[in-house]
Amino acid sequence: MNNDTHTIHTGPLTAAMKAHGAELCSLKDRSGTEFIWQAGPEWPRHAPLLFPIVGRLAGDELRHQGKTYRMTQHGFARDSRFAWARRDETSCTMVLEDSEATRALYPFAFRLTAIYTIDDAGLELALTIVNTGKEILPASLGGHPAFNWPLQAGVPKESYALTFATAEASPVRRLDGGLLRPATEPSPVNGAVLPLSQSLFIDDAIIFDRIESSSVRYAAAKGASAGPWLKMSWRGFSELGVWSKPSGAPFLCIEPWRGYASPAGFDGEFGDKPGLMHIAPGAEQSLSYRIEVGSA
Repeated sequence: MNNDTHTIHTGPLTAAMKAHGAELCSLKDRSGTEFIWQAGPEWPRHAPLLFPIVGRLAGDELRHQGKTYRMTQHGFARDSRFAWARRDETSCTMVLEDSEATRALYPFAFRLTAIYTIDDAGLELALTIVNTGKEILPASLGGHPAFNWPLQAGVPKESYALTFATAEASPVRRLDGGLLRPATEPSPVNGAVLPLSQSLFIDDAIIFDRIESSSVRYAAAKGASAGPWLKMSWRGFSELGVWSKPSGAPFLCIEPWRGYASPAGFDGEFGDKPGLMHIAPGAEQSLSYRIEVGSA
């Protein structure tokens, strides 16, 4: 058994993930269609986990009880090796626990568990953070899956849209230098539909910090081409990021988040940062997202 990667499958679907970052690196249907971005030169990742922060802290510094720690964008989980706890044909469990190395960056005790489970319709990732320490655990957690855009060769990228489960009229947030701008912007969603184009990402990610939906469908518009589609749904996450490279890249990230970058001007104690979970000693927080795929 390969100690670096593991493949799970059912009749219609196959998925692969790796111990490095507990990262999903492939999701294919029976026809061989690959839904996950294959970490090309435009962006060298597939679907990283964001922990213990989502986004960036001012100066990449975490402050706690008079000490300052180096904490770079999206945290260290995506570059940490998780331990395999269980593996079989349709699921696998990986665990990351605090260590001397993590405490040099983040002075808290924790256990982060990632469980991937596949069925005939899709793939689910269940995430659990346990506070194994004696003080409140301040943390954020996010998914960052990147999907091929377009999902089918020859279909124009501008043919694609995101269709939310409900209308998304609330203003959105944007970033400046990696930090959250103080002012909101009008939602680019028309009712429940966000037509996709590269120009959407000139100002980096679109951040829905007042998201009403708990699912979104990603597909080419009807009539453009019969082809692959996917639906993402989530539980426990309170924000959603949508991102691609503003310079143009053949992937689209749909990112359920619990937390976001520091607001511009915030430079206080990490525990006071907006958007964090505060997990009591001995308690846990569970979140999940699911990717369903098909072909029109």
